[in-house]
Amino acid sequence: MSPASFVELPGLRMSYALSGPASDPLVVLSHSLGTNLSLWEPQVTALEGRFRILRYDSRGHGRSSVAPGPYTLEQLGRDVLGLMDALHVARAHFCGLSVGGLVGIWLGVHARERIESLVLANTAARIGSAAGWNERVETVRGRGIAAIAGGALERWFTPGFRERSPEVFAAAARMLETTPSEGYLGQCAAIRDADLRAQLAAIACPTLVISGARDPATPPEQGRELASGIAGARYVELAASHLSNLEAADAFNAELLSFVGSPRI
Repeated sequence: MSPASFVELPGLRMSYALSGPASDPLVVLSHSLGTNLSLWEPQVTALEGRFRILRYDSRGHGRSSVAPGPYTLEQLGRDVLGLMDALHVARAHFCGLSVGGLVGIWLGVHARERIESLVLANTAARIGSAAGWNERVETVRGRGIAAIAGGALERWFTPGFRERSPEVFAAAARMLETTPSEGYLGQCAAIRDADLRAQLAAIACPTLVISGARDPATPPEQGRELASGIAGARYVELAASHLSNLEAADAFNAELLSFVGSPRI
């Protein structure tokens, strides 16, 4: 796992990694369920030299503390704002994947003054069904993360990528397997209870939506629906499954750099 620092927030010790000169524009990177800030290693390599980069382990994941669950999307969003406040960051670009994208949507609706732009990857304003999330919660509660790991990893990458890049697949599997069960369950509840479809029109900042063409968790039609609900949003589809930032890293990085690096009028 990448080196990290810590900040104390109300009820939460949050792990984060901050790199780059303070004079560079800041990009916040928010990872998916069952991973940690190491998910973003390919993006750090691409962004460094032009941007300051803030990654963090979300509540109950990585080295952040496992606060009692269940969690809410508002909690996850306010964790980001608390981290930005602690680091004296007034505004930032925000890139989130999966539940990290949900957090980005929440920030775009409720903290518009703090967000320069949004990159919402492999996400939707409503992810899955309550019944599906409840079933996953009961499985993990009874049998641990190992019981759902195989299915999750199949959703994360296409079979071809798993064969071509076994080291990336193995690193992702380790992230999932080492995620605390209580933190995983807490975020499952936050995703289950989040439905931001009626609030998308409140997002006013420049927004890029990225989907994976073979993503079964948040399929392209949901990405297109998300983009259509946000005024002026751009939509891009990559040849990847759910963790498109890893499976299609070069294309993802090109889209991310082009978007956050564009001059704002």
